Amino acid sequence: MERRVPGDLAVVIDAAGTITAWSAGARQLLGYEPAEIVGRPAAELLAAELPVSVQRSMAAGRQCVGEVSLWHRGEHRVVAQLQGTPLVNADGKALWIVTGVTATPLAAPTAPGEAELWDWALAQLPQPVAIYDREARFVAANELMIRALGKTQEEMRGLTLWEIEPHPPFDEIERLHRQVLHTGETLFREYAAQAPGETRARARSLFLSPLRDGSGAVQGVSALAIDTTEQYWARRRLAVLNDASTRIGSTLDVTRTAEELAEVAVTGFADFVTVDLLESVALGDEPEPVPLDEPVTVRRTAQRSVLEGCPESAVASGDTTFYPVGAPQIRALAAGRGTRRKPEDPGLREWIRSSPARAANVARFMVHSVMMVPLRARGVTLGLVHFVRHRTMESFSEDDLLLAEEIVARAAVSVDNARRYTRERRTALALQRSLLPERSPSLPATEVAYRYLPTSSGADIGGDWFDVIPLSGARVALVVGDVVGHGIHATATMGRLRTAVRTLADVDLAPDELLTQLDDLVIRLDREEGPEVRSRAEEASGEVGATCVYAVYDPVSRRCTMARAGHPPPALVAPDGSVRFVDLPSGPPLGLGGLPFETVEVELEENSVLALYTDGLVTAADHDIEAGLTLLRQALSNPADTLEETCDQVLSTVLTGRPPDDIVLMLARTSAFDPGKVRAWPLPQHPSAVAQARKVASEQMAEWGLAEAVFATELIVSELVTNALRYGAEPITLRLIHDTSLICEVSDGSSTAPHLRRARVFDEGGRGLLLVAQVSERWGSRQTPTGKIIWAEQPLPAETSPDAL
Repeated sequence: MERRVPGDLAVVIDAAGTITAWSAGARQLLGYEPAEIVGRPAAELLAAELPVSVQRSMAAGRQCVGEVSLWHRGEHRVVAQLQGTPLVNADGKALWIVTGVTATPLAAPTAPGEAELWDWALAQLPQPVAIYDREARFVAANELMIRALGKTQEEMRGLTLWEIEPHPPFDEIERLHRQVLHTGETLFREYAAQAPGETRARARSLFLSPLRDGSGAVQGVSALAIDTTEQYWARRRLAVLNDASTRIGSTLDVTRTAEELAEVAVTGFADFVTVDLLESVALGDEPEPVPLDEPVTVRRTAQRSVLEGCPESAVASGDTTFYPVGAPQIRALAAGRGTRRKPEDPGLREWIRSSPARAANVARFMVHSVMMVPLRARGVTLGLVHFVRHRTMESFSEDDLLLAEEIVARAAVSVDNARRYTRERRTALALQRSLLPERSPSLPATEVAYRYLPTSSGADIGGDWFDVIPLSGARVALVVGDVVGHGIHATATMGRLRTAVRTLADVDLAPDELLTQLDDLVIRLDREEGPEVRSRAEEASGEVGATCVYAVYDPVSRRCTMARAGHPPPALVAPDGSVRFVDLPSGPPLGLGGLPFETVEVELEENSVLALYTDGLVTAADHDIEAGLTLLRQALSNPADTLEETCDQVLSTVLTGRPPDDIVLMLARTSAFDPGKVRAWPLPQHPSAVAQARKVASEQMAEWGLAEAVFATELIVSELVTNALRYGAEPITLRLIHDTSLICEVSDGSSTAPHLRRARVFDEGGRGLLLVAQVSERWGSRQTPTGKIIWAEQPLPAETSPDAL
């Protein structure tokens, strides 16, 4: 900071540069006692290089005046206007006596003809000026201008400004001199630069005015440079505030928001900025109160510097550190107000010295001013921001602190919004993932791989879902759906629809019938969840809707039956690598009601791959759905060795950027069931068919090595065949499937569905299905185009599992 120089300041420096005398005024300015400083090199007091003009004068042995930056005994900087006068001692060696600058009157011109120009300047511009003739050459200047230029009038007289100081911005100012001489019009310019006679850059407003004689002819030009450094910093602060309002909070990402705060501050008014968030905030949890009697753990979330790589920092970005008990950071966090500090302040000095690396960096980069401002939003403390100056000569002012508090307050709201969004999105995403399958079930003749990618844009999560459902008879159901909208509401609807699909799949409905039932469910949900309470007779609002594709694959017949409701068509990859999209009627999206769904049945070759997906995959980035389908076809036509690798290959080919919507991709490779594990026998509609069924079943059990399961199998077969004879119709067929379990199926030509009931003591029937349910692991029935099938599954003995055969 700049201080007034005491009138009795005097320092004597010998030819070797050693201080030999120290006055009371010098002690008042810099705080050193004579005993502490006499005998030490004068260069140790310099906090910055001497101005260029001072160096020139000292080299020539002339008296010099200039602005000098010195170290105070309290380890902070002092800027003072000093004058050095050369002396010679008895031995003929040069000495220097340094004193304060005394005011001098305006330098009087001496060259012929200059006095008249000087009088005009005093009459027209009663401010410190420099005067140039009609050739733009220096004539005279007042004392302040002479100090700034760092040369005497005799050295500058007759020279242009560029010849006096051949570096920017003086070349541009000289050009303006000539423009004023040519046009006779006053010019105004603002610039920021360090003059040769100064130790720091200053902002100035420059007025260039023509000097006219009695006839009005331009005979010269006067230059008036007014120091506007304070106004410059005020405008700079306003610009920083405006920059903060547009740049901070551009994303809902905590780290990026902290980085934006640091970037704005470094480009605006600080040399080094760090943003430390409380550990609980960095982890996405609710902020915890700041204790005064415990160390506070923080995470260095962002840091920026005017120097590349932030060499001032002792903590890397992303690492954790802590503020010890009693540190000024903890007091600032607890108080919730910003504070200005200097490294020599007791509390801050102890914190700096607690880390050798931090102490070394503070000394190395000559840190001289620090501000600490808490990040607070909605009454909650989120972290702390450090603002540091080491390249900027001026210390932080009270206006700087107000500016820092303003931009930190704005950033804190954005950080808190990002933190809340991240927590809520993480919760919603966890909810959505909990509603999706964690792993594929073990399937007899189908290999499944899938990928689920939540949207990575600023939008909420969507309602995409998928499922793999084992069905009776070694069949498998594959389903992919997409709920309209985003957010928790869409996720909850997705969960309800997935549960409904599983329930309807257990009933073994055909794909078109299942979608019809699901359509009715979506309509009911829409009526219940509309914006206003409405009667059941009112039409649906359309706010709840979904698309879905449902496919059932039978590995015994190698036939796949599928239907879709407003969903993209499945892709089918043949064993030879050719890809086609199944010609499957679209059907209306779920929730419209009243429109039918159509089923298509295709026979799949062994090692075919069926691809189901949501529209987010083929409409991602900037391409339309046709372009997306083309990319999908291209990716599937060159499959990788495994389905998992193929999934990754498809995503890398089709996705050209971050997905704007949720994406589901499910690949299913089909294979044929081993004919040796499936046996079927037609049975006559005659009581003897029961004994015949038991006999063939027993023989087949022996052939498969399932002797231990013979008794239970005979009982199940006997009861199912008897049920078909009594309540069914021809044709009657018995089928056994040897898979991970033993499946017994009896089909007949009647569509009458059986149901389980408990027979009373004197009832003659009604116990068959009860026995089947007790002996088997699970049982059920399903409708077929020609009737129904009643089936029962029983577990296999461990030593006779398919893997052991």
